[in-house]
Amino acid sequence: MTDANSFPDDLLQLQERLHRAHAEHRDYLDGLPWSVEPMKGWVRGERYSHRGDVPDSPGWSDEQKETVDRMWADLRELSVAVVDHPHWKSVPTDILVKNRMQLKRQARPAEVSEAA
Repeated sequence: MTDANSFPDDLLQLQERLHRAHAEHRDYLDGLPWSVEPMKGWVRGERYSHRGDVPDSPGWSDEQKETVDRMWADLRELSVAVVDHPHWKSVPTDILVKNRMQLKRQARPAEVSEAA
């Protein structure tokens, strides 16, 4: 099976789940304080003026840290499942990267940040 448009359904589903997991992880991180550990902010001009005023960060709670760790574990598991899928053994080495990129494009959900 070397046709870039003929991926197994389970591989397409895994790749789509991976896209969604990445989007959920980014969305979750966007809602967290800017520093994992409590840290004092600064006023524009003191440091890194390109960012403007930066408020104090209360840091992440233990629950938030555990959630991020779990999300990373899920991302790693899905990534390994996609990369180690038996389909890739049937793809010639010279077009493997091209087919991998095609899979990413083909399996990308219309609304990546939409929960599955």
